[in-house]
Amino acid sequence: MARIAARQIYILPTRTGLFYGFVVLLMLMGSLNYQNNLGLLFTFFLVSVGLVAMHHCWFNLLGLAVQVRPGPPVFAGDAARFEVVLRNERTGQRYDLVVLGGLEPAGHRPLGPQDQQILGLLRPSEHRGPLHLTEVRIETRHPMGLFRAWCLVACQASTLIYPRPAPQAPAPQAAGGRAQRHSAAGGEGSDDFLGPREYRLGDSPRHLDWKALARERGLVVKQFGGDLGQDLWIDWEQLRVPDPERRISLLSRQVLDATEARQRFGLRLPGREVPLGRGEAQAQRCLTELALYDHGQAPSGLHQRAA
Repeated sequence: MARIAARQIYILPTRTGLFYGFVVLLMLMGSLNYQNNLGLLFTFFLVSVGLVAMHHCWFNLLGLAVQVRPGPPVFAGDAARFEVVLRNERTGQRYDLVVLGGLEPAGHRPLGPQDQQILGLLRPSEHRGPLHLTEVRIETRHPMGLFRAWCLVACQASTLIYPRPAPQAPAPQAAGGRAQRHSAAGGEGSDDFLGPREYRLGDSPRHLDWKALARERGLVVKQFGGDLGQDLWIDWEQLRVPDPERRISLLSRQVLDATEARQRFGLRLPGREVPLGRGEAQAQRCLTELALYDHGQAPSGLHQRAA
């Protein structure tokens, strides 16, 4: 956890502070010109107020402990979340602390003595792979908004961006070599009913829940478990798509479809293979391999935390 030192803090007047200084300068010139002692007294009082405000603004950041932690993985195009931990280790209270560097500022809340807050910082994600956050900006305008003090805190936090899944993908091959079709996994009355799910383009009309549509619940598809005993291999070589990113997107959709259908599946990539498995943990392993494919990094190198 990093602590803000005195030499890390920068401070400048705000627009309000510049206007305040201009007004004080006019009062000083007028009081000197008319030799008004009461005006001079009031001018020097305002100058002292400005100096005290500048000191408190600087002191509001001094010694603040900051730690940045990565959030859970997200798909490309979604906002990635980082957690910024602010800890107040002194007996006085801190006010108006703002964390910048994300899509929106986070903070504006007081921090009590010996207290800490966890603020969510959202960063845009456009491409698959690791997303690094190297620094965050802590800012304050306490107490009067006349000055703005800020500090750049270095960090080493990384989160993983999964590939954006394609809207639909061809069915992968079963372990025996036969094509496995999730949308035609048995028929109503012949297999075990697994439950409903939302309609996706390419689903068979025979599996639509027409009663749910009549109740205005939208297009819902009935899922059956006729092929749950077959193992699937989601294979890079099975897709004849020239664009590697498009192929990874299709493989991601196959992983999500197999997970939703509660099937056992594995992933084969050039030089890598994920053994057969089932469930959300298996989906995360496969999506991690797809996210890091051709990035030259191992999955264990992610989710570092700032010291």
